Amino acid sequence: MGQNETAHAPTDDVSGETEEFDPIGTLTLIAIYFVILVLSWVYIYYIEFLGRDLVVVG
Repeated sequence: MGQNETAHAPTDDVSGETEEFDPIGTLTLIAIYFVILVLSWVYIYYIEFLGRDLVVVG
């Protein structure tokens, strides 16, 4: 009971093959966030500021 269990744990596979990090999910989230920002900017700029009057909701 006093022995460390990790002392007998199997070592990592050192066969020479390494997995490359593929950040597709992260890039997708950043792209979606960027699209939301651009659409928000278009709404604020073209609809609110170039419209007839400034519309304040709230």
